[in-house]
Amino acid sequence: MSENASIARPYAQAVFEMARDSGNFSTWSEALGALAALAQEPQVNALFAHPGVAREELAGVIIELCGDGLDEAGRNLVRLLARNRRLGALEAIAQQYELLRAEAERTIQAQVESALPVSEDHQRRIAEALEKRLGRRVELSVSTDASLIGGAVIRAGDLVIDGSVRARLEKLAAAVSG
Repeated sequence: MSENASIARPYAQAVFEMARDSGNFSTWSEALGALAALAQEPQVNALFAHPGVAREELAGVIIELCGDGLDEAGRNLVRLLARNRRLGALEAIAQQYELLRAEAERTIQAQVESALPVSEDHQRRIAEALEKRLGRRVELSVSTDASLIGGAVIRAGDLVIDGSVRARLEKLAAAVSG
């Protein structure tokens, strides 16, 4: 994956600069997200390295599958990636683009895994606390995981706050056995 990350960096940077200049971050996010999802499909991914498929044909197939989800700039990106045999890096390009976008918009994605459902009020309070701590606008996604037993785990970038009962029990077990 690190090879794809290196390959993806200049493409993601170029797309980010185009999006910034035109002010349409969300349009590119949607297009890159759709392209990345398409690239993950086993049948499509198999075409990327297939020697019998011409690069122009491959670009045409990808563009056709995306339909109206791509504007002319998006179609040009697909053609460029196909010509340079870089369609396999679409997922990494999308990921790096989202990191650049989040940095520019001063936002961060945060995930809350909780043993029980989290109320809207608690979600708002968690987001506010993270915004104060990180100095960014927080976009929160919440999921439940009964294996946590109780409590929650919060992940935002490099920050991990593990307040789960499972983690406490694991620490206690390590202390007792150590």
